[in-house]
Amino acid sequence: MDLHEFLDHVNRGALIEGGSEEHRFMHGAAQEALRTVAEINTGYRTPEEVRGLLTRLTGKTVDESVVVFPPFYSEFGKNLTLGKDIFINSGCRFQDTGGIVIGHGTLIGHGTTLTTLNHGVDPARRADMSPAPVTIGDKVWLGAAVTVVPGVTIGDGAIVGAGAVVTKDVPANAVVAGVPARLMRYTGFEATP
Repeated sequence: MDLHEFLDHVNRGALIEGGSEEHRFMHGAAQEALRTVAEINTGYRTPEEVRGLLTRLTGKTVDESVVVFPPFYSEFGKNLTLGKDIFINSGCRFQDTGGIVIGHGTLIGHGTTLTTLNHGVDPARRADMSPAPVTIGDKVWLGAAVTVVPGVTIGDGAIVGAGAVVTKDVPANAVVAGVPARLMRYTGFEATP
């Protein structure tokens, strides 16, 4: 199995069975990601060096407008897509195996966790994983310590309050907060390019 085949598998939402070829590939690929993440998080790195390491981690060119404050964690890397003018504060954890897309101009508060895999409910199949992507639109603001679960889309211009756990889609320009996150109001603004 190669990266293209694995990404095709997970991006279709196909099950990753515990002990399967896909499962073994995922764990092997994680080792490469963990080496790169260790370089990001060990000692001081200039913004340019961080972007270079993120380019290696994702396999995609990371725009010079992207700013990430380490430490930063990703267990896979190759299914993470970053737009332009993104700021990711320190201590964020991205489980991108199932796919994470972050739109232009988005701000992500420190300690935020984005998850894209659910484990099997049946204890006999607990090692199985179901991938579901997380999509964050343009000009979104995720407060500190937000958790976004698999399969959630956050619309353009939305704000997610600190400490929220986002378990369902968030409309564009909505303000949500709480555990689980609930609609508080709308911003009254539109996210413009």
